[in-house]
Amino acid sequence: MYSHGSESLIKQAREIQEPELQRFHSRLVKLLQGKELGHEAVDSLQRLHIILSATKYTRTLPPELQKSLHSLLSSPAEQFQVLSSAVLRETLPLSGQEGNCSQENFIQLNSHAAALVLSQAGSRAELSSLCAQLLRSLEGRQSEGPATSLTHILPILNTILTHSPESLTEDHVTIMSKKLVDWLRYASITQGGSAPSGGFFTGPRPRQPVPIAELDGTVSGDFFTVLCVGQSFTEDQWMNVYSFSMLRHWLLTYRCVSNGNNTADTANRLQLSLSLSHSFSNDDRSEVDGSVVSMVSATSSSSRLLPPKERLREKAFQYCQRLIEQSDRKAHKKTDTDLQKACLVEAVCILDSVCGEDASLVFRAFPCIKALFGRLSSDLSFARVLLPIAQFYLNHGEMAAVDCESVWNLVFGRFPAELFDHQFLAHEFLRFIRLNLESLQLRVPQYPHSFPNLLKFLAWDSPAVVDDFVDLLPSLVTAGTAVELLHTLLDLPCLSATLVLQVRSTCLPISEPSGRGLLSLDAFRSQSFRGLFLFLLRGEAGSGDTIDRLSTLHEMLTETADWPRVVQCAQTVPVLLHIFFNTVIAIADQKLLAHLVQVMLERSSLLLNIPKYNKEIHRVFSRHLLLLCKLHPSVVVDQSHELLEFAGATANVYSKEEIYTHVVWVLGEYLSVSCDSRCSVMLITSCFETLEAVLFEITSSAPPPGADCPVPRAVTSLMSALAKLASRSHDLIPRVSLFLSKLRTVTRGGPVAWCSDEEDLVAIVTRGEELWSLLKAPGVAQSVLTPPQPVTTPQWHRDTNVAMPLQLRALTNLTHSQ
Repeated sequence: MYSHGSESLIKQAREIQEPELQRFHSRLVKLLQGKELGHEAVDSLQRLHIILSATKYTRTLPPELQKSLHSLLSSPAEQFQVLSSAVLRETLPLSGQEGNCSQENFIQLNSHAAALVLSQAGSRAELSSLCAQLLRSLEGRQSEGPATSLTHILPILNTILTHSPESLTEDHVTIMSKKLVDWLRYASITQGGSAPSGGFFTGPRPRQPVPIAELDGTVSGDFFTVLCVGQSFTEDQWMNVYSFSMLRHWLLTYRCVSNGNNTADTANRLQLSLSLSHSFSNDDRSEVDGSVVSMVSATSSSSRLLPPKERLREKAFQYCQRLIEQSDRKAHKKTDTDLQKACLVEAVCILDSVCGEDASLVFRAFPCIKALFGRLSSDLSFARVLLPIAQFYLNHGEMAAVDCESVWNLVFGRFPAELFDHQFLAHEFLRFIRLNLESLQLRVPQYPHSFPNLLKFLAWDSPAVVDDFVDLLPSLVTAGTAVELLHTLLDLPCLSATLVLQVRSTCLPISEPSGRGLLSLDAFRSQSFRGLFLFLLRGEAGSGDTIDRLSTLHEMLTETADWPRVVQCAQTVPVLLHIFFNTVIAIADQKLLAHLVQVMLERSSLLLNIPKYNKEIHRVFSRHLLLLCKLHPSVVVDQSHELLEFAGATANVYSKEEIYTHVVWVLGEYLSVSCDSRCSVMLITSCFETLEAVLFEITSSAPPPGADCPVPRAVTSLMSALAKLASRSHDLIPRVSLFLSKLRTVTRGGPVAWCSDEEDLVAIVTRGEELWSLLKAPGVAQSVLTPPQPVTTPQWHRDTNVAMPLQLRALTNLTHSQ
């Protein structure tokens, strides 16, 4: 994890002895007391930080050194601010010094010093006191400190809000809401300027205030926002930018603050109340002599009468509408265009938040949001903006009674189809679905039918999004889409290869030599096979469960089997299949389950030939075939024709031994009158004859060229199934006994061609002898091989009338009958 040099430094830091450490402390104190601090001081502070952070034990520095480090927090060089803050955060404060910083004037602290104070707060009461100090410092006017003295306050408050929102009181929320209103709505509309360098007569003449501009270069005619530009910003304009950056987090979090969370002491509450009254007077004054009157808020002058929280919501609403208007301007720089997109995302999210708190704002916001969607929906470069718009429609579309179909057609249609290779969008899109899963299932009819499109994200970048689909897949499984979804999951490697071919076909024109040479790419471009690839690339379910020429498709994609994306995609399919079957068993009826059994049997031989992929799929099929038949034994009778056709193909013994063994076991176990009254003697006999022919064939001849010997479990499963079927139809017992006796005779003659391992052969013969012995007593054989339900699923612990074991109950009945 670390380089050799880094490990050496960490080892030295951990092994340093106390005398050497004390000498190092003394040298550092003398060094920090010098007039100028150079590279040696930087190196020493970095070494001290490594020594402190390399051990799990918290150290205490000498008082003199700690005081020197505290003085560095106000150093004009930010490098020393960073290093001193990092060192002090690794140490314990001196005794009695924990609350000292709270007595200082926070307006003179920088962000690193404030972060240190925040890290040393040991309780919620201390955090609440720290909030009070920070908020009091915000009440200072601009002239009380340097130009950027307040900019560190909001990030620290935002950090407290993130980690401990319960530390805020109602008074804190009120003050902060008032200040945010002032900064957001009433920042100055002129550009900042530097102070004159000389005196009154010798200095340059002060320039006239220059108004701020819009991104297209025109003079701004409305209040200042983060999308306004100028040569330099004033203090309140910087606070406007900082306020907007934390506004959404504040709106989402302050709702949890209640009067019961008030833990500050009485004096602290009194100071906050005084600050609050001062804030009211400042805010009222800003209404009069602030910036120009906004066109957006010209009709809302009565908002000053609202309580602080409601007033903040109103100003946030106006601010976001102003941003949406500004985003329609043509920016001169690409960075400004990116800034417009980022601000649009934040603005729509804030509108969604304030509308969630105040439903009356929904009807005011929807015309703006609807116009924004109409303007951006044709340009997928604004996809990150369109997702918050979709969130707004999902949350408030029903209340406003608007048609959302065009939104969902875009989100679940064009987004995955055209932007599947955008990793960041894939993450945001799948996160949007996960956070709104319940609402999407209830309100968006397109969602459960969109899985062919959604799975393109998984097919393109499986490792990055597989966790998302583990959570999402159960919501996509419905009775109407289960069969098509199963086919789609099995064809995921083919979809992955097709997406790669689609990208290559676009990037490598056929006229270039590098665009030719791949047979799969030529097939993708061929009109003869275009329909096969278009089916894989379909946008929604309902056009058919699968295609007829799957084997042809697999042949064309043979060379893609070792492509990294295809291999990674194939590795996720077994995991998703487990989730699919666990979900579908809970919601499907017997008819659908019978259809799924048929699909499993058919698709076991129609899979893309990827190393280990086929065996993994067969293993999943085998496991869930057993679970499915155990829960619904009647499925075996429903699909007896397909099961017997599969079990009667001798080639399956050699190529699909895993699933073949389980199919044979299912036939022998559940083809019984006790499981389904439709099971006739004719059906049992037909099954017996099919399995008997296969067993005779594989035990009387060598395997086909290129095939291995049949696995012993397949042979013993066939013998056990024959014995079970014979125990239910006694006319078949002589045929089974004859075969088992012949098998014992043949193996006594030495090695056989169909079994190369002597131990396996012994195990097969042993199982045959056991079955042969059982069949000598048909009654016993039926009890052992086909036990009645009270034996297989006893209920003695539940029924008080039959609490004794089965044998004692039978003896009691015999005694009473005599």
